[in-house]
Amino acid sequence: MSGQGQREALPAVRTEGDVSVEGALARRRSVRAFAPRSLTREEIGQLAWAAQGVTSDAGLRAAPSAGALYPLELYVCTSEGLFHYDPDEHALTLRRAGDLRSAVQAAGLNQEALGDAPAIFLIAAVYERTARKYGSRTERYVHMEAGHAAQNILLEATALGLGAVPIGAFEDLRLSEALSLPGDHRPLYLVPVGEPE
Repeated sequence: MSGQGQREALPAVRTEGDVSVEGALARRRSVRAFAPRSLTREEIGQLAWAAQGVTSDAGLRAAPSAGALYPLELYVCTSEGLFHYDPDEHALTLRRAGDLRSAVQAAGLNQEALGDAPAIFLIAAVYERTARKYGSRTERYVHMEAGHAAQNILLEATALGLGAVPIGAFEDLRLSEALSLPGDHRPLYLVPVGEPE
């Protein structure tokens, strides 16, 4: 992908695989050490779709959302740059070129999994989308939804023969600044993913 703002359609999603949901649940473990192999666009596409992909003609997504308001935004950080996932188009848009994974690791309290992973998925929230309808229950609902999306990434990674680990320990402001996230996007989860070492 060449320049900032460039959009790339991801390969078509597979909705049937070789691993059952039960098999993925039984095999899922937190993996913190990764081989240096980059993820393919197919793998990135499957993982992004599992987290936030559209799964119905009505626009409903893979992870449940209170009121179908979809406050989550999904990013993936690779050696190429920071990409934003567009669920409606099943596409990635380059937000920042260059390898920002070391900056993510620094904001993530220098956890080695963040430095070793070929891809880091970031789940961020725009709380205002949910607050319009749910008021004081907004934070609860958004955080539940982030958990659903993260678990979907973890299970999809397992089904693809990859490893992943959910990470919540990071400096929010430092991470937001390092990635130049929009002001209303609050980082909630980091999920480094790669081939287990």
